[in-house]
Amino acid sequence: MTRRAVVTGLGVLAPTGIGTKAYWAAALDGRSGLGPMTRMDPSGYPIKVIGEVPDFVPGDLLPSRVVVETALMTQFGLVCADEALRDGELDPAEQPEYEMSVVTANATGGAEFGQREMQNLYAKGPSQVGAYMAIAWFYAANSGQISIRYGMRGQSGVFITDQAGGLDCVGQARRVIRNGSTFALSGGTDSSFSPSGLVGQIPPGLVSLDTDPGRAYLPFDVAAHGYAPGEGGAILLVEEAASARARGVRPYGEIAGYATAFDPHPRTGRGPNLRRAIEGALADARTAPEDVDVVFADGYGVPRLDRLECEALAGVFGPRGVAVTVPKTATGRMYAAGPTVDLVAALLSLRHGVIPPTLNVTDVSPDCPVDLILGDPREARVRTALVIARGHNGFNAAVVVKSVA
Repeated sequence: MTRRAVVTGLGVLAPTGIGTKAYWAAALDGRSGLGPMTRMDPSGYPIKVIGEVPDFVPGDLLPSRVVVETALMTQFGLVCADEALRDGELDPAEQPEYEMSVVTANATGGAEFGQREMQNLYAKGPSQVGAYMAIAWFYAANSGQISIRYGMRGQSGVFITDQAGGLDCVGQARRVIRNGSTFALSGGTDSSFSPSGLVGQIPPGLVSLDTDPGRAYLPFDVAAHGYAPGEGGAILLVEEAASARARGVRPYGEIAGYATAFDPHPRTGRGPNLRRAIEGALADARTAPEDVDVVFADGYGVPRLDRLECEALAGVFGPRGVAVTVPKTATGRMYAAGPTVDLVAALLSLRHGVIPPTLNVTDVSPDCPVDLILGDPREARVRTALVIARGHNGFNAAVVVKSVA
């Protein structure tokens, strides 16, 4: 019999608040976390509206030694992991170390850490470069630091598939549960609001240059013109279902289906594969399209990419065939963190019977025949939710979560 993977703990850091409770309250209240940059002087950069995690003081939440050793992305991951463990009522010290895994995703690395150390190198010489430069900027640092802190030595890894990685890592967490791990901490974190990190987001031409936080990110809207970038993190405690029952912990839901697909090169003439990822996740979950209650869409905010997503949704569910929402309009696209935060919202929708809305969108494009939830949250009996993510250069991923009876 296949071992089932359920989610028993949640941890979130988002531009709309620190902690799952704060994030969820803001999502239902329609409060946005988008605004001007405060961590650096934005005057020399075309990007003006972003989603920063507010009032995050690492030293208040982590030991000083850990703060010195880590980049902001890893600090986000450690804080989220701690909340997920507390929420899931799990003490790692009481569990076999080789039955606990860590699988994370990251898209931009520890940009601000690397820039600081390189500035020290050029301005002050190699003796002023910290020893942790060798690892703190690296994408795998999140998995490594979480596993070290909690003594988790099971099957672990990291995904670097841009935004799609926030779902790929959770799909892998389900795989390691099936392969023998009892627990897995899994999710995405990203922070790239330093000069070097910001510069890397400009060349693709997908980021909104609008100065109005209320108009900077409008997926599926006739006025869509790019996305607002965000930062943050989310970590899930994924657990084998029998273990959760034995511990008496109520799961938020089951990771029931997962699939990924990569777009072919444009010169091949073949179309994108987002629909294939959606259909693969539904097939993996043994779920018919009509049984899906809500889709947490990718919502790029770029007209041609929005149109492709709408075509995929209409192809699977029919025009306006399923409720759709993009709660990340309140946070910006948080790269690897974004889809895992969407998974948190999907799991909370399963538990509470309410779907958060898509903020700021007022005029849905005729090219996007979707039942987009606007304005207020929508109360609904949510038993099955689909979460979609796409990454730059053709990554596609989809996850189906279901209520646990």
